[in-house]
Amino acid sequence: KITPVLPGLQEMLASCCSCRTLQALLPILTWLPKYRLSWLQMDLVAGLTVGLTTVPQALAYAEVAGLPVQYGLYSAFMGGFIYTVLGTSKDVTLGPTAIMSLLCASYVGGNPVRAVLLCMLCGAIQTTMALLRMGFLLDFISYPVIKGFTCAAAVTIGFGQVKNVLGLNNIPRGFFLELYYTFYRISEARTGDVVLGLLCLAVLVMLTWMKRTLNPRSEQDTTVARVAHGLVWGTATVRNALVVVAASLVAFSWNAFGSPVFTVTGKTSRGLPPFRIPRFSETTPNGTVISFGEILEDFGGGLAVIPLMGLLESIAIAKAFGSQNDYRIDANQELFAIGLTNIMGSFVSAYPVTGSFGRTAVNSQTGVCTPAGGIVTGVIVLLSLAFLMPAFYYIPKASLGAVIICAVAPMADYSVVLKLWRTRKQDLVPFLTTFLLSFWEVQYGIVGGVIVSGLMLLYNIARPSIKVSDHGVLVMELDSGLSFPSTEYLSRVLYTQALQASPPKSVVLACHHVNTIDFTVVNELRNLSQQFKLRKVGLIFSGLQSSVLEVLLAADLPGLRHTDCVEAALTILSSNTLSD
Repeated sequence: KITPVLPGLQEMLASCCSCRTLQALLPILTWLPKYRLSWLQMDLVAGLTVGLTTVPQALAYAEVAGLPVQYGLYSAFMGGFIYTVLGTSKDVTLGPTAIMSLLCASYVGGNPVRAVLLCMLCGAIQTTMALLRMGFLLDFISYPVIKGFTCAAAVTIGFGQVKNVLGLNNIPRGFFLELYYTFYRISEARTGDVVLGLLCLAVLVMLTWMKRTLNPRSEQDTTVARVAHGLVWGTATVRNALVVVAASLVAFSWNAFGSPVFTVTGKTSRGLPPFRIPRFSETTPNGTVISFGEILEDFGGGLAVIPLMGLLESIAIAKAFGSQNDYRIDANQELFAIGLTNIMGSFVSAYPVTGSFGRTAVNSQTGVCTPAGGIVTGVIVLLSLAFLMPAFYYIPKASLGAVIICAVAPMADYSVVLKLWRTRKQDLVPFLTTFLLSFWEVQYGIVGGVIVSGLMLLYNIARPSIKVSDHGVLVMELDSGLSFPSTEYLSRVLYTQALQASPPKSVVLACHHVNTIDFTVVNELRNLSQQFKLRKVGLIFSGLQSSVLEVLLAADLPGLRHTDCVEAALTILSSNTLSD
C-alpha cells in the first residue's frame, strides 16, 4: 500500500472538479444540456433584433468615446461569445455603452492605442477582483451617487451630441467648453445637418412613444391585427437601425448628385480587426516614445473608476432583470465575465465595455431564453465589419447624434430628486455633489459622491442615536452597534445627562439593538463605571446580546451588572440592590 505524499489531495481534486464546481465556473453547463429547439428560435430572433440595435449604437458610442466609429463595432462582438459561456443572466448583453464611452473619452482623449490598453488593464483588474471575490466594494457606492452620476452623464453625453446635430466641427471637449463654443458658433450650423438631425430625433421619439403605448397582444385579435401589432413592435424595436440606414441613403443620394450637404462619418477601416496584443507603449508623431509607466500615470484614477463603474452598471442591470424574470445572478461570476470580455476584447482593438441597459431590455422583451442570443448578436456585428464598412462612410453624424440623444434621455431621471426629498433629505447631499462635480470631470463626481457618502456613514457611526427618557432613573436606548468612533459621544452624553446632573442619576443602558462592541468602547465603559461608583449611582446594562455580553465578561469589566429587560433594571435601581 502506497501512502500519498499529500493526504487528501485526491479528495480535494475531486471536489474542485465536481460537476457543481464546473457549473459555477462555466454557467453554460447548467443550461446547455437542457437546451430545446423552441429556445433556439427565440434566441435567434432576440439575437438578430439586438444585433440590429447594437450596430448603430456601437457606431454612435465610438463618437462619444472620441474614437473612429469602427472601434465601436470592434468592442461590440466579443462580449456576446464570452458571456454565453460565463454569464449568469439570460438577458444581459455586453458591449459599448454611453457611460463607459464617456469615461473612456475622459482618460484616453480619443487615442485608440490608449483606449485598447485601458480595455486590457480594466479587464485584468476586474478579473483579479472576481478571483479575490471583491464584488463587495460596490456596496460602498450608494444609490444617490449612482443616480447623480447617471443624470449628469445623460446631460453631458446628450449635449455633447448637439454639435453633431448642428454640423459643427472642432468643438473642444469638456462640458463647459462644449457649452460655450456650441452657442458661440451656432451661426455656423449647417442647414442640412440641422434638418436631418431634427427629423431623425422626431422619428425616434415617435417610434419610442409608439412602442411604449402599444397595447399587448390579445388571444382575441384577428390575424391582421396580430401582423400589424408585430410590424409596429418590430419597427419600433429596431428604430435606431432604420433611422441610420434611411439617413445614410439620403446622404448617399445627395453625394451622388454632387451636393454633399451632410457631415458624414467618412472613411473607416475595412474588414475585421487583427487579433494582436495591445501595445504597451506609444510613439507620438514627432518620434517621442511614451512608456507604459507614463501611460499608467496618465490613466491615474481611471484604473479604479472605470472597472468599478463597469461592474456597477452591469450588476445593476443583471439584478434588475433577474428580479423581473425570476432568476438569480452571481455577482462575482458576472465580474469575471466582464473582466475576461475586456481582456479578450483588447486583442481585437476594443475599448472598455459593460452591460447595456437598453439592449438588455430589448433582449428580454424579445423573449430570449438563454445567453446564446449573444452569439447571434456577435455574428451580426462581425458580418457588419466584414461586408458593410464601406457603406458606413455615408452615415451622417447628425443621425448618430440623434440616436445617442434618444438613448441617454431616459437616464436623466430627475424625479429621483423628489423621491430623495420625501424619503431622506440628507441623501440629496451626495446626489448633488456627484451631479455637479461630474460636469467638471466625471471621475471627480464619482469620487466626490463616494467620499461624501462615506463621511455621512462615518458620522452616523460616530453619532449613534441615543433616546433618553427619565423615570427617576435615566433610560438611554441605543439603536446601533458601538465602535470606537462613537466612544467620545457616548461618554459625553452619559456625563452631561447623568453624572453632571444635580444630584447625579443612575442610568440604564438599553442595548437590545447593540450587536457589536470593540475594545475602545469597553475601556471607556470601564472608566465610566468607576465614575458612577464614585458618585454612588448605578449603571446597569439591559438586553445585552450574547456576543456583546461575552466581550464585556472577557474584558472583566468591574461591577458589571446586566438584566434581560429595562423594567428589571429599574426595579433593581429603585430597590438599591445588586444583580449579577
